[in-house]
Amino acid sequence: MTSATDPRFAVLVPVKRTALAKSRLAGLGEELRRQLATAFALDTVTAVLSCDLVERTLVVTDDSALASTLARMGAEVVPDGRSGLNGALVQAAAEMHRRDRSLALAAVCADVPALRPEELALALRAAAPDGMSFVADAERVGTTAVVAPTRDAFRPAFGAGSRRAHLDAGAFEVDAVDVPGLRRDVDDPVGLLAARRLGLGAHTSLVAARLRL
Repeated sequence: MTSATDPRFAVLVPVKRTALAKSRLAGLGEELRRQLATAFALDTVTAVLSCDLVERTLVVTDDSALASTLARMGAEVVPDGRSGLNGALVQAAAEMHRRDRSLALAAVCADVPALRPEELALALRAAAPDGMSFVADAERVGTTAVVAPTRDAFRPAFGAGSRRAHLDAGAFEVDAVDVPGLRRDVDDPVGLLAARRLGLGAHTSLVAARLRL
């Protein structure tokens, strides 16, 4: 439940082209890999769109087919600009700032199919009010979300060892809230099984049912 004092957010979701996404799931078969990558993005964006604190959702992708689907769901879409993940997010943050300067910013990875809207709200409320914050993944090595009150504070460092990179940059780690779905990104079959135990979104559930997990 929101209040008048709650911050309002624009959430950026970077989505890699389905043809390239989730290569570590290739052992399940090419068609299933593509279907899972698509389902992860759809379930992630569904949760973001449903979060009470999220005013706008901006998907960053060059996948035209997926972009059309996400736009019909209610997301705004911009191309990724081919400047790497972090560069594309910074560009998207600048575009969102141009569209609406009143909103705080967050970025959420597109491979968290067990994410629940209330978990995202918990993480957003727990973020530092005066600098960048982040949520580490379940292994406490990577990052699944970053949060910043302003465009100037938004300096994501996603990639290998990103938890350490964010800590070294002085970002606040959101660590006192129970958000297992937000922490559980899926890169491989083991991660998919762990996400299924938490409860998958509707799109991923349909695909995962074929795998007899």
